[in-house]
Amino acid sequence: MTTRSTAVTARPSTKGRAVRTRTLLPGTDGIGTVRRSVLPGGLRVVTETLPTVRSATFGIWAGVGSRDETPVLNGATHYLEHLLFKGTERRSALDISAAVDAVGGEMNAFTSKEYTCYYARVLDTDLPLAIDVVCDMLTGSLIRQEDIDAERGVILEEIAMTEDDPGDQVHDLFTTAMLGDTPLGRPVLGTVETINALTRDQVARFYKRHYDPTRLVVAAAGNVDHAAVVRQVRRAFEDAGALHDPDAVPLAPRSGSRTLRAAGHLELLDRRTEQAHVVLGMPGLSRNDDRRWALSVLNTALGGGMSSRLFQEVREKRGLAYSVYSYTSSFADCGLFGVYAGCQPRRVPEVLKICRDELHQVAEHGLTDEEIGRAIGQLSGSTVLGLEDTGALMNRLGKSELCWGEQLSVDDLLGRIAAVTPDDVRAVARDVLGQRPSLAAIGPLKEKQSARLREALA
Repeated sequence: MTTRSTAVTARPSTKGRAVRTRTLLPGTDGIGTVRRSVLPGGLRVVTETLPTVRSATFGIWAGVGSRDETPVLNGATHYLEHLLFKGTERRSALDISAAVDAVGGEMNAFTSKEYTCYYARVLDTDLPLAIDVVCDMLTGSLIRQEDIDAERGVILEEIAMTEDDPGDQVHDLFTTAMLGDTPLGRPVLGTVETINALTRDQVARFYKRHYDPTRLVVAAAGNVDHAAVVRQVRRAFEDAGALHDPDAVPLAPRSGSRTLRAAGHLELLDRRTEQAHVVLGMPGLSRNDDRRWALSVLNTALGGGMSSRLFQEVREKRGLAYSVYSYTSSFADCGLFGVYAGCQPRRVPEVLKICRDELHQVAEHGLTDEEIGRAIGQLSGSTVLGLEDTGALMNRLGKSELCWGEQLSVDDLLGRIAAVTPDDVRAVARDVLGQRPSLAAIGPLKEKQSARLREALA
């Protein structure tokens, strides 16, 4: 007999109770109109209507990620992401994938440190099917023992695949260097040890606790009708008994992290690779910091494109690396700023010195007005071009609602970027780049070379 493990326990009926709906962004003649409805019990539904397109993307965002795991449960969020595709009382794993394949759609999911998203992109006429399938997965997963056992091997292969790509793994190593053995510092995939030790009961309890409507956001973009989406989502959750009591209090937002480690930390992984992969970085900004717009401009000018300082100095002028760039990672209560480079192992000290010199130069003297103007233009253009399909729009809707509780129009986004001044960029450069960095490195770098690497952290 199969045991069903629904996301929530039985709740009082919410049928007949009112749905609160607001228009957040009016759009023009109904095009680009963004609306939000809150169902009884706190489930939020946000849509953006674009009647001129023929596709629609539907997603459900859960406010749970790897930072919500205990050390024993490391990897449970990602494990659960896999398991929700393995079957419900209504559909087998094959039925789930075949339903979307049969209409030429695509369906997938991803897990991060702070949220998980399940989505399907289909023709507009097939949106009801996408809603039905994704809602069924989220509310009715069986979490069977046989699926736990089968998927364990898949996830272990995924961990092995990541470890075979040092250019990817070095970013996890950098996060460990900065955050240590903390929920944010541990890998999203978990480890071989934690994945092998996870049990069916542990994963099922994690599912019940975290996949609560107060932690879920439904997002849909494309040729969608808001009222129709709300009706179908409400019916799907009510039929599954998965709507909360209307008086339930949502979980408090994450705050108060004190997880950043002391500066100057080195994480070195000796690996027989052709290239060495390094990330040099320091604490950044949280996603709620008002200076994040200025940091985005700084990041773009410093290492965000072919005209950036790092690209020009490391690759174009000296030919020391094929790939070199900077990036930011922002969480609810802290952030990271990193510079990545892949180069010949013997070139590592030289590359690190150039990167460190550039960081110091920008922290002390700032960027030129020309560099800042070019970065603002590049960032503005990439922002608009990145929102040209319904999948990207759905991602913006869901993440904005889940992380910030607000929706910004494209014009609002461009306005925030354009409002950044050279003084704003110079100030955030002093605050962020002026800190002592930490370093993560993977490659044929023996421990005896660590002294030379530490010179880059002095």
